[in-house]
Amino acid sequence: MAESVGHAAHDIWMREALTLARQAAAKGEVPVGAVVVLDGQVIGRGYNRPIGAHDPTAHAEIVAIRDAAAKVANYRVPDATLYVTLEPCVMCVGALMHARISTVVYGATEPKSGAMESTQRAHEHPALNHRITVVSGVMAADCRDLLQQFFRDRRG
Repeated sequence: MAESVGHAAHDIWMREALTLARQAAAKGEVPVGAVVVLDGQVIGRGYNRPIGAHDPTAHAEIVAIRDAAAKVANYRVPDATLYVTLEPCVMCVGALMHARISTVVYGATEPKSGAMESTQRAHEHPALNHRITVVSGVMAADCRDLLQQFFRDRRG
């Protein structure tokens, strides 16, 4: 469940992630959006684009992390927070760990492949030397509704 501290700020950034998710949907991609925030500024943006990019790693989180890393000219982005509309998968958790993202705030859970709380807690593996704070459920209904509507529309 979302933390009460900073909840209004979480909503602001999650709305930005939702805007990006809608851009993904408009391009026929699964509507997931992500922003990386550092010192109150968005430094990375991304939305799902594996189909259009012909890249299985082009998840919203990866695209946003790449954008943020390019902006700070470093492959690590310590003290940053990633806001994403859907719980990250294990691949994305790995990227978050390598980028040294401090906090992940996500909206909807992903019961089949979510790797932060739903199927596993990949970021808490004892062999890892970095810890991520997780805030879940921020604007969960909005995030879930966007995904559900996308798949309803695709089924016709």
